[in-house]
Amino acid sequence: MIVVEPAPVPPLAARARSVGGSPVRDILAVTARPEVINFAGGLPAPELFDVDGIAASYRAVLAEVPERALQYSTTEGEPSLRAALADRTSVRGLPTDADDVLVTTGSQQALSLLATALLEPGDVVLVESPCYLAALQAFAFTGARVVAVPGDGDGVDPAALEELVVRERPKLLYTVPTFQNPTGRTMPADRRAAVASVAARHGLWLVEDDPYGELRFEGERVPWIAAHPGAEDRTVLLGSFSKVMAPGLRLGWLRAPAALRRACAVAKQAADLHTPTVNQLAAARYLADRDLDAHVARVARVYGERRDAMLAGLADALPPGSTWNRPEGGMFLWARLPESYDTAALLAQVVRQDVAYVPGAPFYAGDPDRSTLRLCFVTETPERIGEGLRRLGRGLGD
Repeated sequence: MIVVEPAPVPPLAARARSVGGSPVRDILAVTARPEVINFAGGLPAPELFDVDGIAASYRAVLAEVPERALQYSTTEGEPSLRAALADRTSVRGLPTDADDVLVTTGSQQALSLLATALLEPGDVVLVESPCYLAALQAFAFTGARVVAVPGDGDGVDPAALEELVVRERPKLLYTVPTFQNPTGRTMPADRRAAVASVAARHGLWLVEDDPYGELRFEGERVPWIAAHPGAEDRTVLLGSFSKVMAPGLRLGWLRAPAALRRACAVAKQAADLHTPTVNQLAAARYLADRDLDAHVARVARVYGERRDAMLAGLADALPPGSTWNRPEGGMFLWARLPESYDTAALLAQVVRQDVAYVPGAPFYAGDPDRSTLRLCFVTETPERIGEGLRRLGRGLGD
């Protein structure tokens, strides 16, 4: 009998071999033990979910329109939900029709659809420094070249942005201008106007991601970049229910000019046909029957108390010479230790104290600042935040 060795299967696509997984997910897998005080996650606080209201919305649509709730839907999204999202956007200062909106399976899918619709291998994408990690992954997966725009505590520097646009001829700029992930910073209105002006003068798509903007604890709301003159025909606004309702619904949306929105709808047809119908109808019913704004205000008050608890203990927890910001909302705080510290190298000894953070280095498209770290303050009580910071201090001091 002749034994024939089987031939190897063909290799994975180059993009699948070149783009790694999320370091944040890897850290969360290590820190899942209940005794760990976890400042590493990007999860909303589960005890604040409106479980009763969401459950009532599902019961209503399954009792009243089961034949619709359990059926296929249109790729663009359920009309009732698109209309409700358009109304919420219009009330906040950006006139929007239901036809301007495409419902997505979380705003992460919106990023993937935009990357598919806009980017060819070798295209240049400009991002903030540091930048939301999953956006870096989505853009890299297309073979695009991701370039960081220098900035400061207020976000991207418009002058540096213009210089890069002229030199690199990018397709788009991606930004989270309000309570950014990972830094928690917010771009002021005058800088948003300057960014819109650069895009209008030089021909640039703007992707404005806003998953945290409603979670404001203090200060005044800053209008979207999409609402500034010059940005109307080139800005894609992304939104999500993940941080204000529940991430398990997997409901996001994008508002985009017609041609790009249609291209994203075609890409979505190829990806998943449509976002689950029952989830869309339940969300639309929730918006009709409940006061989401009041619920978000309650969540924001709790998050504000937790931010204050973290700010109160940082001076004792971090080494002398450390700096950090004071976010006006959102879920994250950004800290920088003295230059000699490498937060990735220190993480293992910190985790031995049963506390965790996310090192800052993975959030950089260019050269990373290895002394930085992201702290999420929303999923622990003020008491556990205080204890977690004491543990963090011990871990950093070992």
